[in-house]
Amino acid sequence: MRGARRVSGILLLDKPSGPGSNAALQRVRRVYRADKAGHTGALDPLASGLLPICFGEATKLAGLMLGGDKGYRVTVRLGVRTDTLDAEGVAVESLPVPALTRDDVEQTLTAFRGAQMQVPPMYSALKRNGRPLYELARRGEIVDRPSRAIRVSRLEIVVLELPLITLDCDVSSGTYVRSLVDDIGQTLGCGAHVATLRRTWAAPFVSHSMHTLDEIEKADVERLDSLLLPMESGVAHLPRIDLDDAAAIRFRHGQAMPTQVQADPVAVFAAGRLIAIGVARDGTLRTSRGIVGDGLGGLDGSVW
Repeated sequence: MRGARRVSGILLLDKPSGPGSNAALQRVRRVYRADKAGHTGALDPLASGLLPICFGEATKLAGLMLGGDKGYRVTVRLGVRTDTLDAEGVAVESLPVPALTRDDVEQTLTAFRGAQMQVPPMYSALKRNGRPLYELARRGEIVDRPSRAIRVSRLEIVVLELPLITLDCDVSSGTYVRSLVDDIGQTLGCGAHVATLRRTWAAPFVSHSMHTLDEIEKADVERLDSLLLPMESGVAHLPRIDLDDAAAIRFRHGQAMPTQVQADPVAVFAAGRLIAIGVARDGTLRTSRGIVGDGLGGLDGSVW
């Protein structure tokens, strides 16, 4: 990017429904004029809500955040199944919606809480022989998808106004809410699809404020800088090891450190700042990924 700045930190974007995750990322990156940026977990174009965006050195943490649990509020429309399992798809089956009570729905939801296996949808970015499944689906091809282990730790009714049901769900990484909704509809006997979907949180960002594209694109430089969270916020869910200055210097130069902690990965700090992601095993701490500087370089182009 021409005239790019070395920006480092994490922005919690409130992605609107409509643009895809990468399109939203590129809009934000242009505003910040950031030389390096990435997001930590795609949202479908239909979906809105939390999309953490990492700049600069914080992109090294994206993989760690991808694997965290996430929370969603989903509006389920009963009576219609679609090929994409959401409102953007084509209806493939329509069935009458029975006069379900809250107790009826609650009894069904009980079976979908906890650890389970889930088959990913055809309309997904998962790949088969290097081709995204959604490309095959658009050509009318259906291929076998291996089921994967997921966990639904919370699945609660918010509003029941048939044919719509609004649910709050907390799920493990890799869970497809569209597939979950489709399975619930099948069990209720009338089919269902996702009408609206909003990501409300993604570990470790459980109760942080989000910022809209409109807010970001209208902000001045000083305001933009103030919206960035330090990289330390991205490892709040990891075990932490603090090193003194002398040990930190040796560790930065590749020397292993003794530790009583047993964890992989672990966040390594010195003087209150994140300096590395490490592996603590068998009494020894080793680095797996070093972090340059203090993890929060602003828009002034300062060195990390």
